[in-house]
Amino acid sequence: MGIVAVLGAGSWGTALAEQLARAGNEVRLWDRNPELAAKIQDCRENSVYFPGITVNSGITATADLSIAIQDAEIAVVAVPSSAVRDVLTQLNPFLNSSNLIVIAAKGIERGTLLLMHSVAREVLGEEREVALLSGPSFALEVLQDMPTAVTIAAANISSANRAASFFHSGSFRVYTSQDLVGVEIGGATKNVIAIAVGAVDGVNIGLNARAALITRGLAEISRLALAMGGEPRTVMGLSGLGDLLLTATGDLSRNRRVGLGLAEGKKLEEILVGLGQVAEGVENAEQIVALAGIYSVNMPITEEVLCLLRGEHTVKESVARLLSRDPKSEF
Repeated sequence: MGIVAVLGAGSWGTALAEQLARAGNEVRLWDRNPELAAKIQDCRENSVYFPGITVNSGITATADLSIAIQDAEIAVVAVPSSAVRDVLTQLNPFLNSSNLIVIAAKGIERGTLLLMHSVAREVLGEEREVALLSGPSFALEVLQDMPTAVTIAAANISSANRAASFFHSGSFRVYTSQDLVGVEIGGATKNVIAIAVGAVDGVNIGLNARAALITRGLAEISRLALAMGGEPRTVMGLSGLGDLLLTATGDLSRNRRVGLGLAEGKKLEEILVGLGQVAEGVENAEQIVALAGIYSVNMPITEEVLCLLRGEHTVKESVARLLSRDPKSEF
C-alpha cells in the first residue's frame, strides 16, 4: 500500500495504526512522549493503553515528527480534539503538497467553536486536502480485528476515496461521504448524549428512559447538524445514529462511564482520574451548547448534561427537569 504517519499513540491512535499495518501499510506511530514511543518501539507493546497486546511489526514508533511524516502519503491525526491545533501546527513545516490529512478526533475547539476540519484548514491552508474518520468504533475492538464500519468524509470525494483505500481491509469496512459538517457534529455531540444515557442507566429508571434519551438525543444532533449545513441522511448513518448507539450503550465507552459515575454521586474530577483518558463529551459539552445558542437550536438534553458536569444539578433533578417540559410535537 503506502507509508502512513499516525499522530498520537493513545488508545485510538494505536488501534488505527494496527489496522493500517494489517492493511499492508508501513506505519510510523508518533507520540510527543519520548518514553512512550521508545517503549512501544523497543518492547512492541503499548503498556499504557493495551498492556499484553503485541504491536504489529509493520509499525515504527517515534517521538520525532519529521521522521514520522518522512515520505508518508497521509497523516492520521488521532489526538484529543483539544490538541489538534497544536499537533497540526507542529506538523505543518514537514508537509509537502501531496500529503492528505485525516482527522480522527471528534470535537469542537474551545474558544473558536471550530469543527476539526476547519481547524485544519485554518492551520494548514484552504488548499490542503483534509478528510475525517468517524463512526462507531471502540479502539479495543479495532485493535482486536473485530468487524467495524466507519465513515471517511472529505469535501472532494476523491480525497475520501484516497483515504479510505489505506484503511479498508479485512474486518474494517470504510464508507465515504462529502458531508464534513454532518459527520463532525454527529461525532462530537453523541459523546454528550452518551453521558446522559449513562447517568440515566446509573440511577436505574428503566429501559424506556434510555430509549427516549437516545431518540431525543438523536433529534438534538439532527437539529444542530442541519442548522450548520449538514445533511439529514448523515445523522441517520454510521457517524450519527451508529456512533450514538455504540457510545451510549457500550460499556467500553468513556463518556457513558462518566454518566454512570455521576449517577453514583462521584465528583467529575474523580471520575476523570479513574478513566485515565480524555472523555470528549466532557471536553465538548460547553462548546456544543454555545453552538446551539448561535444557531438558535433547542438542545435540552445537552444543556442538562452541561449542568450535571458543572455540579449544578443531580441526575434525578436533571431527569425531573426534562420530564417537566411542556408537551410538543415530536417533529
